[in-house]
Amino acid sequence: METKPLHKIPRETLEHLLSGIPFFKVVRQQDLKQFELLLQASRVVSYLPGEVVLQKGETGNWLYFLLKGKLAVYVDQALKGDLINYVTPGEVFGDLAQLMGQARTATVIADSGAKESMVLALDFNVFGPLNSVSPISRQTKLAYYRNTAHNLRWKLEVYRSQHLHHELANKHRQIKLYVGPKDTYEELASLYQQSQSLALLLLEWNKEFGVLSADVLTQTNASLMSSPGSHQLG
Repeated sequence: METKPLHKIPRETLEHLLSGIPFFKVVRQQDLKQFELLLQASRVVSYLPGEVVLQKGETGNWLYFLLKGKLAVYVDQALKGDLINYVTPGEVFGDLAQLMGQARTATVIADSGAKESMVLALDFNVFGPLNSVSPISRQTKLAYYRNTAHNLRWKLEVYRSQHLHHELANKHRQIKLYVGPKDTYEELASLYQQSQSLALLLLEWNKEFGVLSADVLTQTNASLMSSPGSHQLG
């Protein structure tokens, strides 16, 4: 494991890596100062094959984004428990534990199939209380929780498509979308509550069926997008 100060990574290279992460891409487009604040609260860590990125049972305030490489997710100890998923570039991980305020639910290691895996770790403490607007603005928090709620609803919709008659199949659709004024604290609070409720449901699904793999998400994405009414997720 090697921690790399951001100033030692060529700016063009860093921005190219971050362009594959929807949250950072949106923040950079809407507010460069906020983008810089997020970078100041971040660090880049490189891992060699087999090195542990996250350990099940650990706690912490770091939120992770994979920039390069591939990570393997194990239900228990690395290389001993069941391999349940892979993390691919552009994906966020560690977000469920952060959102729910609980310990990590799986062990994540750098996969042997990648020469080097590069992770951006963001100290979530920089966000502060939900109702604060400094140093992280409401717009930036809205961007994060809009993205989070969307991703969670999508994963739950994928589970639903595979298990239409399961008792959990339609529960996420009962979690109401926000319909009030945009860009307000009310919208932010609603997105935060939605995200927590959706995360709780996703943890229930994961416990029963295992984490959705990247291949399943890609295949089901294509299937859902080609079906009538596919744009309505809730």
